[in-house]
Amino acid sequence: MHAALTSLDDHVRLTVRLTPNGGRDAIDGFECAADGEEYLRVRVRAVPEKGKANQALIALLAKQFGIAKTRISFVSGDTQRKKILRIDADPEDVIKRLAAIVSQAE
Repeated sequence: MHAALTSLDDHVRLTVRLTPNGGRDAIDGFECAADGEEYLRVRVRAVPEKGKANQALIALLAKQFGIAKTRISFVSGDTQRKKILRIDADPEDVIKRLAAIVSQAE
């Protein structure tokens, strides 16, 4: 399991680095920052104005995980590039789906 992903009893916490105006909506895989912290790289076409990029991020992840958008919320970073998300879903299912998505992206 990746350090960007924390599995808890009933949900998962996911660290994401979001790139707005990214040209397309895509999950680009895991990456390690210079400080050693790992995150999931995601890009969206939406602009970073009035929460549009955050809405696009939630919509993309909800579609990829096959869950409702309301089951994904921000723990921190809603106005920053680095975000921590709470995904209210079965942790094992989220981990399996994310592994499949990342393997396709790489």
